[in-house]
Amino acid sequence: MKSSNVGMTLLVMALVAGCGSGGSSGTGSTTTGTTSGTTGTSTGTTGTTTGTTASNVLAVTVNGSLCSGSTSGSYVNKPCVSVTICTPGTSTCQTVSDILLDTGSYGLRIFSTALTGVSLTQVASAGGGSLAECVQFGDGSALWGPVMTADVVLGGESSVQMPIQVINAGFGSPPQTCRSADASPTAAGFNGILGVGLFARDCGAGCVDAADNGMYYSCSGSSCTATAAELAKQVPNPVALLPLDNNGVIVQLPTVATNGAASAAGSLTLGIGTRSNNIPSSVTTYPADASTAEFLTTYNGTTYASFLDTGSNGLYFPATSLVSACTVSGYSAWFCPATTKSLSAVNAGYNGSPFGTIDFTIGSAVTMFNSSYMVFPALGGAMSGGFDWGLPFFLGRNVYVGIDGTGSPLGTGPYWAY
Repeated sequence: MKSSNVGMTLLVMALVAGCGSGGSSGTGSTTTGTTSGTTGTSTGTTGTTTGTTASNVLAVTVNGSLCSGSTSGSYVNKPCVSVTICTPGTSTCQTVSDILLDTGSYGLRIFSTALTGVSLTQVASAGGGSLAECVQFGDGSALWGPVMTADVVLGGESSVQMPIQVINAGFGSPPQTCRSADASPTAAGFNGILGVGLFARDCGAGCVDAADNGMYYSCSGSSCTATAAELAKQVPNPVALLPLDNNGVIVQLPTVATNGAASAAGSLTLGIGTRSNNIPSSVTTYPADASTAEFLTTYNGTTYASFLDTGSNGLYFPATSLVSACTVSGYSAWFCPATTKSLSAVNAGYNGSPFGTIDFTIGSAVTMFNSSYMVFPALGGAMSGGFDWGLPFFLGRNVYVGIDGTGSPLGTGPYWAY
């Protein structure tokens, strides 16, 4: 999901967590949002990739078994993983599914109501209160709650102790920007978010010195005031803290037929070029801006800032004469051409090089939302001023997400590669 933290400094805006852009339909569908060398296939109703059980591989399902629970039917094109949370320093652990996989944000956030089997430790703010966080997303949603210490397990990797956000809209007195924060997994559409984007922290240097950063708060009782947060207390990208496999991730999802599938199964591999199962092959690396995590997309003669975001459930870009916003009542946030449109754009590194053409299709959201399927490679919606390559972009690709400042055979992050 992509941040919409207007009013913050440019640096903080760049590093803050974020997810999903776009709108919602009258159907209740909303945006928010390896195994190396394996091949994606489409089976017509369910897409599947060949996986392994390596310790650095997490299973991913798009509207599949990992999207279990009361939120499973909440919206289309939702990629889910499971993470294991343990009481710090103990073997008391709980695995939580229905965690949204999000390459557009940073950090692990889980609703307090989903954490029923563990006891976590409150992180203290610089002033001695309880550190809390307000995170806003591009679709207008927000998450609020305390920052707490947990032992986190990704796949079969060793547990790592780190701060996470425990989502709880009833904690303290939220700032105005989080007064309407999602109050439950049902409201959000997931039990939590695993943000594995291009940065190691959800705010970074911008929140170390500035109390008015729009994200971190110190709460004493019900009173919460803005505060700075040192790096070690900020919510980190969990991948960046792993002892191994910490330079990025690979998202692999299968090809899905244009008319959709019931679900799809793929994988999230930790590390790039760190083991035999994550060696890059035949991909192009697109350097991203170190402040914004964005690269460039030229479409219909105009160049936009763009990003790759599994947390957005469609392809979001400006409406033009090539494909215009839907005029069907209740679907104005989406595209619904009479026939499926074949389109193309040119992606490039943030400095203009390298570049390559990308072909994609946009179909009718009305038709999709009235089908029985939940995974759609041709779902798109109108967004002004930028290009959000959401979940459909990832179907049928191996996408590499290189964390800022880390090295791999693909270069030094931040970068996107596919």
